[in-house]
Amino acid sequence: MHPTLFSLFGYDVSSYMLLIAVGFVFATAMGALWVRRVGQNPDVIVDLGLASVVAGLVGARLLHVFADGYFWDYVHLCTDPSRVSWPVLKSECLGRLDGIWDAQASVCHPQRADCWSWAQIWGGGLTFYGGFVAATVAAWWLFRRDRFPFWKGVDMGGMMVPIGLGLGRLGCVMVGCCFGKTCDLPWALAFPSHSPASEWQFRHKLLATPIDESLPVHPTQLYESLAAFAIAAVTILYVQGRKRYDGQVFVAFCVLYAVSRFVIEFWRSDDRGGLLGLSTSQWIGIAMLLVGLGIHYGRVWRRPRLVGETRSLRGVSTDLI
Repeated sequence: MHPTLFSLFGYDVSSYMLLIAVGFVFATAMGALWVRRVGQNPDVIVDLGLASVVAGLVGARLLHVFADGYFWDYVHLCTDPSRVSWPVLKSECLGRLDGIWDAQASVCHPQRADCWSWAQIWGGGLTFYGGFVAATVAAWWLFRRDRFPFWKGVDMGGMMVPIGLGLGRLGCVMVGCCFGKTCDLPWALAFPSHSPASEWQFRHKLLATPIDESLPVHPTQLYESLAAFAIAAVTILYVQGRKRYDGQVFVAFCVLYAVSRFVIEFWRSDDRGGLLGLSTSQWIGIAMLLVGLGIHYGRVWRRPRLVGETRSLRGVSTDLI
């Protein structure tokens, strides 16, 4: 685990944010090359990459704030910090966190209000689904503005997005977020003290202190990274060359990712909100799966209908001649 890779001009460079940036740049560059190869303007994809960074980060953060179970913590941190409780050791509260120790409850409270903590994306707390939805909306607006074929554009995204996602999940390993449930498998990972895993296990009475190394857990970050790279391989090497309509590559990504993420969520252990026994991401995955299948059947049904109408019009025009 290496949350900070290096320092540049006195600023720490986060491994998580760096890998997300690498994923964005790589996906944008490959997308621009692909668009040029199919005879479209690559400048549109460069604009899309820049817009996706902004929209994706905003959407990813907002879904985290509203759906991951921290909403009221952010509200109280701004309005009444005494209602925010951090289950840490007294030495950490008075030292590293510079908080107020509550001896009766054995918890730490923030010393000062912070109304902008919800926007501090460099501290983690980004959700892929929120970023994906926001970036897709940005893509729709840009493609419409530039008169770029929308379904061809999202097909490009269906090939490039999983590559960027796979790199981003490697960043999750580096900072220790998105960890899994405890297990004793040979490939299980143990995270160091003060990692998200060790602090979560301390809060849930699995560790005596948060300064202990975490118990071995499922490396769900790696599960999702491998799944994303596998989806990229399928969409690029198989679906793209055999698609029956523009948009099918995008549909394949939506369906494959929704299913793989739904399964991986059962092994995740970090706080991320939920309802009726399913996590927020699983509910969104179900919606994404249904939308993908709806687009598929709509496009497949519409295509032969349009072909038939075109043939009928040709027959009418021939009769008139």
